[in-house]
Amino acid sequence: MAYSTISKPSLHFNTKLYTGNGGTQSITGVGFQPDWVWLKKRNSTADHGLYDAVRGVTKQLYSNDAAAEATNANSLTAFGTDGFSIGTSSMINGNSDTFASWNWKANGAGSANTDGSINSTVSVNTTAGFSIVKWTGNATTNQTVGHGLGAVPKVIITKNTNNASQPWKCYFSEVGNDKYLILNTTDAPSTSGFLYNTTPTNSLFTISNDTGMNGSGNSIIAYCFAEKKGYSKFGSYTGNGSTNGTFVYTGFKPAFVLWKRTEDAGYDWDMYDTARDTHNVAFKEIMPNSNAAESSSTVLSLDILSNGFKLRTTNANGNGSGKPYIYMAFAEEPLVANVGASIPATAR
Repeated sequence: MAYSTISKPSLHFNTKLYTGNGGTQSITGVGFQPDWVWLKKRNSTADHGLYDAVRGVTKQLYSNDAAAEATNANSLTAFGTDGFSIGTSSMINGNSDTFASWNWKANGAGSANTDGSINSTVSVNTTAGFSIVKWTGNATTNQTVGHGLGAVPKVIITKNTNNASQPWKCYFSEVGNDKYLILNTTDAPSTSGFLYNTTPTNSLFTISNDTGMNGSGNSIIAYCFAEKKGYSKFGSYTGNGSTNGTFVYTGFKPAFVLWKRTEDAGYDWDMYDTARDTHNVAFKEIMPNSNAAESSSTVLSLDILSNGFKLRTTNANGNGSGKPYIYMAFAEEPLVANVGASIPATAR
């Protein structure tokens, strides 16, 4: 039984839906001050907007694009105690448009971390295994950066915020320390020494002189995740090509699932959550690598269960027979918490 010390996952990760008003507004009901906010228009084409408290308000990145960080005074304008405020940007607040926000709690603007050979600024939530790390590259190989988690990260999502030629580079432990996935493309894993072929430790990750991770004088941001039992799971599965698809055990009822096929090019990243899909089967797909609107097709679908998720598609993007996939999942409810009433989670 996967007991969890996090009895209420929504205090650390939460999905919040809202409708734009074309002016300014505060989005509340997140349940905490979010330190990483990922926004996406659902009903029509628009870039994803990614904001964090370490880089600061109005500083936006785009998961579907390698563009450098932009300053937009009309984007996310404040991180509040129960949500965030937004301006008039149609990308994140178009009048009558519908939006999804995915919100993670770290620890505000962060503080200095001198654990590595490169000093960093780290905002960390050790309870939930999440940190935001910012550093300046020096173009020197075999450098180390402190991440503050006190546990080994299984996922590290990085972006050189100054360099538009550098894509989003993602470490997944299931893929290996000698490869990376690119969040803004459908590419297969790329082989390079961007983590210097070194597995992260509970305090550091290692980088080479790769421009994306260590460009001279460039500002680099990383979102780091360590697993927490009953709250988060970062793993892999093998598809079976059937509508009675592969079951993936997480040890909790997922609130959010992201996956990517890791063999061959041409396969999208896919995101699902229980705020947009309130009952099984879940099929409202958003693709981090694309500016496309939310899909209303049932071609890619899954069931959200009390202890994991089950694929309900034959589509090769999510369940190709014998094909490998990585995933990230965060909990709506632990299967069993070792605090409170310890009532097992139920399927929906």
